[in-house]
Amino acid sequence: MIVKRLASILKSVLKTPFYRLYLKRLTDAAQTWQLPQHIGIILDGNRRYARTLGLAGFMAGHDRGADKLSDVLRWCFQLNIPVVTIWIFSLDNFNRDQDEVEGLLKLIEAKTRDYILRPDLHENRVKVKYIGRTKLLPESLQNAIGEMEEKTASYERHVLNIAIAYGGREEITDACRDFLTEQIEAGRPIDELLAELKPEAIDSFMYTSGLPDPDLIIRTSGEVRLSGFLLWQSAYSEYYFCDTYWPEFRKIDLLRAIRSYHFRGRRYGR
Repeated sequence: MIVKRLASILKSVLKTPFYRLYLKRLTDAAQTWQLPQHIGIILDGNRRYARTLGLAGFMAGHDRGADKLSDVLRWCFQLNIPVVTIWIFSLDNFNRDQDEVEGLLKLIEAKTRDYILRPDLHENRVKVKYIGRTKLLPESLQNAIGEMEEKTASYERHVLNIAIAYGGREEITDACRDFLTEQIEAGRPIDELLAELKPEAIDSFMYTSGLPDPDLIIRTSGEVRLSGFLLWQSAYSEYYFCDTYWPEFRKIDLLRAIRSYHFRGRRYGR
């Protein structure tokens, strides 16, 4: 394992000059690209990253993945991407080993409280919104989430949606339930509701209501599936699947994804 790791480090060192040249080339080219207005990212591969490097437990992978998020958000700010939605914890993740679940939620809380104090978050005027069934989270994490949302509520330059305790089917279920509840409380008969029901009526009850649907969705770690991420909103999204584990995600990986998006002909079903 040590030999394998040393070989990986040596390979990285040898590639550094070429990486910098390639990064500059992509960065320069990006000035001419059609950029997505909303990027969704499924942060995947933390545990496999930890296993591959022989790190001490899965939490080491999650911790490095949390640090990587700071880099990726900075790159998105530099590119002036208005909306970013990241998926950090699914409803299915509650079914993992209890020690891992508790450790991951504590890490998310610590990073949330850290981000509240980060100057770049406020300098870039990033409104942060947590989407999902957040009432299922520990109270202390809910409090941290509430503080983050309150302190960034007035910002308008960028929006960061953080999907936590999130499931795509559950989001649609919640939206339909909220719509029906509102209409029934207003006294509208059910037969009238059924006759007039349209997707637009449900859209305003989705977690991302008021924001553009994602133009581009990126998933790391080589998995080629959405796993329920933004099911409603992603009807016409472009997808980009990256083999790199999330903690190893580089700026060139992000730029490659955006380059791929730029060269696609979007027809929106037409």
